[in-house]
Amino acid sequence: MSRYFLNTAVTVMIILAAGCSSKPDFVRVEDGQFIRHGEPYTYIGTNFWYGPILASEGRGGDMERLTRELDALKELGLENLRVLVGGDGPDGVYSRIEPTLQPAPGVYNDTLLVGLDRFLVELGKRDMQAVLYMNNSWEWSGGYGQYMEWATGERALIPVLDGYVEFMQQMAKYQTCYPAQELFYDHVRKIVGRTNSITGKPYSEDPAIFSWQIGNEPRCFSADPEARAGFVGWLTKSAEIIKGLDPNHMVSLGSEGLFGCEQDPKLLEQVSMIPGIDYMTIHIWPYNWQWAGAESLEADLPFAMDRIGWYIDQHTGLAARLGQPIVIEEFGFPRDGFAESRESTTVCRDAIYDYVFSQVDEGKVAGANFWGWSGFAEPAHSRWERGDDYSGDPAQEAQGLNGVYITDSTIDIIKKHNEKLR
Repeated sequence: MSRYFLNTAVTVMIILAAGCSSKPDFVRVEDGQFIRHGEPYTYIGTNFWYGPILASEGRGGDMERLTRELDALKELGLENLRVLVGGDGPDGVYSRIEPTLQPAPGVYNDTLLVGLDRFLVELGKRDMQAVLYMNNSWEWSGGYGQYMEWATGERALIPVLDGYVEFMQQMAKYQTCYPAQELFYDHVRKIVGRTNSITGKPYSEDPAIFSWQIGNEPRCFSADPEARAGFVGWLTKSAEIIKGLDPNHMVSLGSEGLFGCEQDPKLLEQVSMIPGIDYMTIHIWPYNWQWAGAESLEADLPFAMDRIGWYIDQHTGLAARLGQPIVIEEFGFPRDGFAESRESTTVCRDAIYDYVFSQVDEGKVAGANFWGWSGFAEPAHSRWERGDDYSGDPAQEAQGLNGVYITDSTIDIIKKHNEKLR
C-alpha cells in the first residue's frame, strides 16, 4: 500500500471518528434507567428557575453572578438544573416573577430569548444540562391563569389575594378552555422549534437540554370527568407537538405525582402512559402537604420522613411497570423555626435532604432536584421586589424560607451524596 493511500485512509478514519465523537449524546431511557454517554446515569441536581434571566443583558441580567453560580453548582456536582423557560403576561402583577418572557400572546421579550440561548451555551461549556419547563399551574409565572385571561378576558386570580379555593376552581377551567390551550401550543412551537441565536444550533440538537417539560406541577384541579379528559388531552397534544419538533430529547410532565392527579392512582397512570412521556416525576413538600407544622418542624420530622418514604413507594411500582425512571425533581423544607434569614440554621431540612438523596444512592429513584438554589443571593426584602436578587424562592414565596444558600450546612449534605455518585 502506498504511503499516500495510507495517509489518506488514516485521515478519513480520523474525520469519521471526529464526526462520531462530536455527535450529541442525548440522555435517553433504556430498561427503566437513564443512559448518558453510554452509561447508566443517576444524579442530584437543583431547581434554578431564574437562570435565563441572569443570562440576559436586560433588566435582571447579571452574567457575573450567573458565572459564579454555575461554577459553584458544577463544583458541587449539581449538573442537572430544572429551569423555567420564562414567565407569561405583563410585568407588575403581584407575586409574579419578572421580567416575563411572553408579555402578550406570541409577543416575546427578545432580550430574554437571547438570555435563554446564552444560558444553554454556558451550561454546554460546563457539561451541565437543563430540564426546561414551559407552563405552570400556579400563578407565579403566569401559566394557566394568564393563558385563560388572554383567551377569555377573565382576570386571572391570585391565591394569596383572592383565596386558594377560588383560585383552584378557576384553574380547573383551563382543562376545557381550548383557546387558552391553543395559545400554549403556539408557545411550545416557538420555544422547542427555536434555533440558538449565539451558536446557530437548533435547540433540538443541543445536548445541554436534558429534557423538555410540559409544565410546573400541571394539575387537573377537578374531579369532573370532562375536566379530566381535557387535562389528559392537552398534556397528550403538548407531548405530541414537542416530540414532533424534537425527537432527540426526552419529555416529562413536571407532575407532582399523586398530589398532581387529585390523589387518584388511575389518573396518575393515565397521564404517565401518554405517548412520548419518557420518565416519571414526583414532587414532595412535607410542610405544604401538612406533614409538618410551621411551629413544630423538629417534632414533626419523624412523621414527615415516614410520609416521604410512603409517597415514593406509591410511585415505584407504576414506574417499573411502565419502564420509566423516577425523578424527585422538586422537594423542599423550611429553615429551622420557619425562619427566612440567611443566618438561620437548617438542621431539620438537612435531615430531609439526607433522606431524599439516599433514595438516589440506593437506586430507588434516578434523580433528585431540590428546591431551590439561592446560592450567593442576598434578598433585600421578605417578599421579592423589583431590583432584589433572585433566589430559589420565587416572588410569591418568603425569600430565604426554602432556598439553599452557598453558606448553608445543607451544602455538606449535597457534597456527601454527590461524591457517592461520582
